Amino acid sequence: MTAVTVTSARPSLFSGAALPRLIAGVAILAVWELVVSAFAPDFVARPSGIARAIPPVIASAPFLRAIGLTLWSVAEGLAIAVVLGTLIGLVMGRSELGDRVLRHYINAFNAMPMIVVLPVFSLWFGYTGAARLATVVFAAIFSVIVSVSDGARAVPRDFLEVGRSFRSGRVRMLFEIVLPAATPYFLAGVRLAAGRALIGAVVAEFFTAIDGLGYFILFNSRTFHHNEAFVAVIFLAGFGVGFDVLVNVSTRRFLPWYRRDEQTE
Repeated sequence: MTAVTVTSARPSLFSGAALPRLIAGVAILAVWELVVSAFAPDFVARPSGIARAIPPVIASAPFLRAIGLTLWSVAEGLAIAVVLGTLIGLVMGRSELGDRVLRHYINAFNAMPMIVVLPVFSLWFGYTGAARLATVVFAAIFSVIVSVSDGARAVPRDFLEVGRSFRSGRVRMLFEIVLPAATPYFLAGVRLAAGRALIGAVVAEFFTAIDGLGYFILFNSRTFHHNEAFVAVIFLAGFGVGFDVLVNVSTRRFLPWYRRDEQTE
């Protein structure tokens, strides 16, 4: 008998869609560099200038302080939005009266641009970090409420019947049956809320001119240090992508049953 050796093909770095994406990215950067070098003033940001600006910017105290202030505000506001949004979403999803009372107001506030409420928050809280925190909470909470309420409403009736058969109380069923069953909706809401929270913090810093990454970008743009401003923009994009990756990794680690079909494709 002849032994047949089966070798498993390992995915290469340049297999699938990785190589086209890399080529497209290099092409975009090259076109950006050529167009700016040929037609734009010297202070306009270009890839080579941004690359040179990264080391001194990330080592500077103002940039590190701006990162700390913005990320702490986002984390604090997102935590508040997740807790309150989950509670309100559960009430709306499992109470017909609660849904009737709150649904239209939640939808109206969810559709309202956050820039509209910034003057009001500035009057209430002043040009301080409290106005930024309020903007972050306002930007993030409604995504959580809508997602959790939809998930609580979509819980299979069989789950609830099993809970009733074991004489579970309403509060216990809410947190031990409804909320775990609505976890996919909750995760979708948190992912949306995180992006909106980051945008809310930066917009608040633009408007109120308080210290943070938004003000760092605004100050460097107005003083014609566009390369330094783009370094902060890149970090903001990296934070958003990093949070999305963290949610996906946590989902695969702690909720292996969620989107199992998509993971095997």
